[in-house]
Amino acid sequence: FAQRGKRLIYGIIGDIHSNYDALTTVVEALRQEKVDRVLCVGDVIGYAAEPVPCIDLVRDLNCISVAGNHDYAAVGKFPAEYFHYDARSVIVWTMNKLTPGYLDFLRNTPLLVELDDITIVHGSLNRPEFFDYITTGADAQLSLDLLKTPIGFYGHTHIPMCVYRENGLIRVDRGTVYHLKNAEKALINVGSVGQSRDWDVRACFAIYDSEEKIVQIKRVKYDINSAAEKIYKAGLPSSNALRLIG
Repeated sequence: FAQRGKRLIYGIIGDIHSNYDALTTVVEALRQEKVDRVLCVGDVIGYAAEPVPCIDLVRDLNCISVAGNHDYAAVGKFPAEYFHYDARSVIVWTMNKLTPGYLDFLRNTPLLVELDDITIVHGSLNRPEFFDYITTGADAQLSLDLLKTPIGFYGHTHIPMCVYRENGLIRVDRGTVYHLKNAEKALINVGSVGQSRDWDVRACFAIYDSEEKIVQIKRVKYDINSAAEKIYKAGLPSSNALRLIG
C-alpha cells in the first residue's frame, strides 16, 4: 500500500465473516485505491467456510483490528447462546478449525482502538463488550456522546450509513459519500465485506481521506457462487449460503 506525508487514505473493512472470496476482491480494490492503512471493525470469522485464510490475510495486511461478537464467541469471551442456531453452529465449527495461534489472535484483539482522529469499534461505544447494535437515534446519540475522536467507524448491522452531529443536531445519511468537514462528530457504519444485508449483494467497504474529511462507501462484485459452494461443501447451514445472494 502507498505511503504519504500527513494526509492518510484509510481503507476500512468489517464483517468479513470467513468469506475469503469477498475479502480478496476487496483487498485488490484497496490496492487500487492506494490506501495507506487498513482498519477492521471486527467479525473476521463466522457464517462462511474460510476462517483461516481470512485471518491470515487480515494479519498480512497489518490491519488494525477490533473484535466482533463472533470473534470473541469463538474464544469464549462472549456467550455463544446469544446467537441463533445457524450462527452458533458455525462458531463451534470454527473453533474446531482454528489452531491455538489463530485463537490467540482473536482472543488478543481489543474491543476498541483510538488512533489519530479515528475510533474503531464493532458495535455501540456504550459497553462495547456487550456488542449492542446502533439502530435508533437514541443508540447513535449515546455512542456520539461517548466518542472521543472526531470520527468513528463501526459495523455489526452490515448496513452502511453515517450518523453525525452538526450544529447540535444529529443527522443520518444513508448515501455513499459523506462530507464531514463541518461535522462535530460522526459515526460511519462501513457495511459488510462478507455478508451484505441491504439488498446489494456486492462486498462493501469504506475509504476515508483524513485531509479532505470525506468517507466513501465502495462496493465490488465478487464470486458469490464460489463462496456459497464452500459453505455447502463444509456442511454449514445452507441459510448462510442463501444469505449471500440476497
